[in-house]
Amino acid sequence: MKTITVLLTAAALTLGAAPAIAAPAKQLPALDSAKFDSAKFDSAKFDTSKLEAAIAGLPNDQASGALLQVRGSAGCWEGTSGVADIHTGQKVPIDGRFRIGSMTKSFTATAALQLVAKGRLDLHRTVQSYASDILPAEYAPITIDQLLSYTSGLPSADIDHKDPAWFLPHRFDTWTPRQLFDLSFHTADGAVKPLLFPPGTQQNYGNIDYLVLGAVIEKVTGRPYGDAVRDGVIRPLHLTATTVPGTDTEIHGPHAHGYELQNGSYVDITEANPTYQWAAAEIVSNAPDLDRFLTALMSGRLLPATETALLFQIPDVHLYDPAYDPTDPDAEVPPHAYLGHGLAKLAAGNVEFWGKTGDRPGYNNGMGATRDLSLRVVFSVNTLHMGGSQQPLVTRKIIAAVAGLA
Repeated sequence: MKTITVLLTAAALTLGAAPAIAAPAKQLPALDSAKFDSAKFDSAKFDTSKLEAAIAGLPNDQASGALLQVRGSAGCWEGTSGVADIHTGQKVPIDGRFRIGSMTKSFTATAALQLVAKGRLDLHRTVQSYASDILPAEYAPITIDQLLSYTSGLPSADIDHKDPAWFLPHRFDTWTPRQLFDLSFHTADGAVKPLLFPPGTQQNYGNIDYLVLGAVIEKVTGRPYGDAVRDGVIRPLHLTATTVPGTDTEIHGPHAHGYELQNGSYVDITEANPTYQWAAAEIVSNAPDLDRFLTALMSGRLLPATETALLFQIPDVHLYDPAYDPTDPDAEVPPHAYLGHGLAKLAAGNVEFWGKTGDRPGYNNGMGATRDLSLRVVFSVNTLHMGGSQQPLVTRKIIAAVAGLA
């Protein structure tokens, strides 16, 4: 039986929406509107030219802008490239806020693990024991631990939310968790979908585990899951640029616009109703806040030692692959799981980072740090094409450049 391995860089894994403002392609500003600040970075130790090169040359046909922040033992390097607004040519603000997408899951996981530390949630108790009305009665018992580690086997909604044909008409829709669960667990004719695999036997990344986790948090606390995130993370760390927006469609404060390039015109998709991805992908933040959050989380400031260790605990299972046949001796064994309980192990070259990536229409982002926090990165790229099977070239350049510093 063959075994294959996976090299994880940053994975773009979720999406959202906003208003349509078309601009002719000829209005896209000129290239090389880059700005760098290496004054606080030990340039004698690190060659920052690769960081500059990684985000230079924007806008292009893949991205309208980008921001990159690198911090660690050598100090801080910050850079932006491209434009925040294709009409005015305004530069991307280094402290600009953006839709962080699935990086939200790290916040939701932290809130859940704080409840575990307080004895209000038990990792080994089932979802069904906390809330009998979330999952279909036909489903096998699923534990809180399995939600946190993406090993529940829960199916997801049969909607391609990364397809502009679906996204653009629905980007202002308001969704309730119940609607999301109905779409995920039932077919169009109301039949219950089967679990993808027996709970705890494989890992399958998606939004559904953290949507259910958000609902469990609400059942346990009697309050919106966002309150647990605000009380346990945002306020204690003074994350002044971080919000759990709910139905608020705007990004408040400095930010770069997100666009979707369609038929030679740029559709402004900055504004969006984030309820479709709710506890899995709705938060808005910026690079300084995300660095502060990740540093506090990994260093044990937000969780006791036992729960902090869970962040890095990867289940001993393989990734879900519906085409894999374990009875076939020549079948390639799927890659091993790479997601812990709120953080992912992201390999870039020979460097191992822990963090999370996130994707929303117009925003492709990531945060990561070495275990000793000596090298940390946060980036956001304003993509012009949602979906696709590969990261934008500028994102891949950022990952390679940062890995080269280690």
